[in-house]
Order: sequence, then structure tokens, then C-alpha cells
Amino acid sequence: MNAVATTPAAPATDLDSNTVVLYFGNDWFAENRTSSHHLARQLANRFKVFYIECPGMRAPRGSGRDLMKAVTKVGRFLRGTRRVEAGIHLRTLFQIPFHRYGAVRWLNRHVIRATLGWMKWRHGIKTPLAWFHCPHVSYLVGALGEQLAVYYCTDDYAAYPGVHAETVRTMDADTARRADLVFVTSDTLLAGKQRVNPNTHVSPHGVEFDHFARAQDPTLPIPDDIAHVKGPVIGFFGLIESFVDLDVIDWLAVRRPEWQFLLLGRVAVSAAALPTRPNIHFIGKRPYSELPGYAKRFDACIIPYRPGDWSYHANPLKLREYLATGKPVVAIETPQTIKFADVVEVVSTRDEYLAAFDKVLATAATPETVTRRQGRVAGSSWAARADSVVERIRATLTERTVPKP
Repeated sequence: MNAVATTPAAPATDLDSNTVVLYFGNDWFAENRTSSHHLARQLANRFKVFYIECPGMRAPRGSGRDLMKAVTKVGRFLRGTRRVEAGIHLRTLFQIPFHRYGAVRWLNRHVIRATLGWMKWRHGIKTPLAWFHCPHVSYLVGALGEQLAVYYCTDDYAAYPGVHAETVRTMDADTARRADLVFVTSDTLLAGKQRVNPNTHVSPHGVEFDHFARAQDPTLPIPDDIAHVKGPVIGFFGLIESFVDLDVIDWLAVRRPEWQFLLLGRVAVSAAALPTRPNIHFIGKRPYSELPGYAKRFDACIIPYRPGDWSYHANPLKLREYLATGKPVVAIETPQTIKFADVVEVVSTRDEYLAAFDKVLATAATPETVTRRQGRVAGSSWAARADSVVERIRATLTERTVPKP
């Protein structure tokens, strides 16, 4: 393994291309591309990023998939640090995922600290910028010799399916309290985080606009596996978890059998929870690069989250991606979706879902409506989001170094 050439860290207020970022995020090779991946890539255009994969917050369920995932993670851990793309080096942590047990947390801390200590020594990392995109390594905040620690909170993590809510809530609060600077992607999370850390700011999600706008490209082919589908298509892409209201989709499919429902993404619920109508199609996960081709076949997009704590605080990345395609969007009412009510059909009941889809499917798309939808997110690139975040980081560093009168 070759060491990554690094130079001594720049002065605390002078972030530049020599700055090293220790970026604690989720699985780099996850099925869904999340804000963790988008922002890491943006930071890699500015700094030297060591992306550190943190095992998930959910305890394993004993499934074959979980076992394979654990074996894969151990293999990545043993490979050490390696370059995965320009500007990004990947390091996988070994961690036992049963966070609720004190002895496990103690062991994880010692193994992870030793792993990171070796990595820092091996690559000559002195005073990095620490970036935490997940809350369950809160004990590392302030323990890495970092010039500044950022916590980028995207969700109410304690509301995730399958996690030990009390433990995750404690880790989340601890990470926010220890960090020098906190960002939240939803303004519903702002007040709670500011009570813990006054230096908390809202940073909404971005979107790879040009990528998803390809759905309007007349030369883009529709993927072969859906080219045969006839009739109006209601589309969804993303993780199919318990927070997705499959009952609503089933109800709609019964009342409009001529509509086809295409759901792309890994299914994380039991087979018994899946509706089995002939016009509902679970076609599995597809590469991020191919999503615009699938979206091109959509006549409308759906965000059917179940009401609850998770959806209340969620700022759906797919909302911006759908709008970038220019397609009509019907979404459950939440504090975030209501902000786009001028270009999104926002609903709160099954009957409203039905009426909204009846409306958008009966309305022919025009260049004006497509442009209006796309225009709401065209300026929300991930590059712009990263610029805003880095500007706030610089300001915080400056505030810390300027003597008080």
C-alpha cells in the first residue's frame, strides 16, 4: 500500500487543496447514492478526502444479506486505505454493530481509535478537518487532532427502522454537542439541534441536475426491461423500507388497474408486506447512472412516505431528483414537500393521491410546465451546497482565531 502524499495542514483559517478531510460516512458502495456520497465528492474537488466507512446503526437481523455484508466489510477493513476515485481514499472501519451494549461500545472505540491512529500516522495526517455524516462515532469528535469538527445531520436517525432508538438518540445529541459546527438538512431539525449546539445551520439537499434532466433527452433510450410496459406509469426510485406506504400504492393500483406502478430499489421489507397486484412491479435496484432512462418512462413520480417522525423531518433527496426530470410529482404532505407545492401535488389522504394522479395524468406536459418544475431545483447543485458549507466552515475557523476585544 502506498502512502498518500500529504503536506502539513494549512493554517486554521486557510483551507486549501492541502487540507485533509476525515469524512465519516455510510457505505461507499451502498445501493442508493446519498448526500454522504455527493458531498464527499464535492469536498474531494477542493481538499484531500479520506472517506471512512462507518458500519450502520441497525443491528443485523441474521439474514443472508446481512451476513454477506458483514463479511464484505471485514474484507474491506483488512485491505486498509485505498484510492477509490480522484481525490478520495477509502478506509473501512471494523465495528460490532450492537451499539446498545456498553461492552461492545467500549471495544468498538478502542479498535476504531487504533485503526485511525495508524491511518493518520501512515499518511502523515496532522490537523485534519473532521466531517461526521453519521452519529455513532461521537466519541471521535475532538479526539482526532482536528482543527474543526463538522456534524452534518440529514435525518432523525432515532426514527430509522430497526435501530435502538434511545441509543441512537443519545449518540446523535452527543455528536451535535461535541461538534464545532452542525448542519441539518431540514429546518424541522434546526431548533432541537440549536438547543444542543447554537452553531447549527440549515443546509438543504442538492441535486445532480444535469444528470436527471437527461430524462427529457429525446435520444436517451428507455431501458429494455421496461420498454414493453403499456399505459400510464407511476414511478418511484429509492430504498423500499417500512417508511414507504405500500398500502397506498396497493389501494391506488386496485382503483386504477390501467396504471402501472414501477418501483426501483432494494426491497428492505418482508415479502409478506409487498402488494402483489399485476400492475405493481418491483424491479429491484438499478445503477444510479441508469435512473434518468427509467424516469423517462415515468408519466408521474410518487413520494408515498408514511406519516411519522422520520417522514416529518425528512428532506427527500428524490424530490429534487424527480423535479429535475421535469416529470409531475405527487408527494405526501410534510414540512419539506409543502415548500414545493407550486410545482408538486402535495397530498395527505388516499383520495387526494387518486385525485392528484388523475389530474396530472390527464394534463399533457408542455415545455413550460417542464421548465417550471426543473427551474425550482436548477440552482440547487451539490457544488453550490458544498460552496455554502465550506464558506460557513471558513467563517467558523476565523471566528475561533480572531481575538475577542
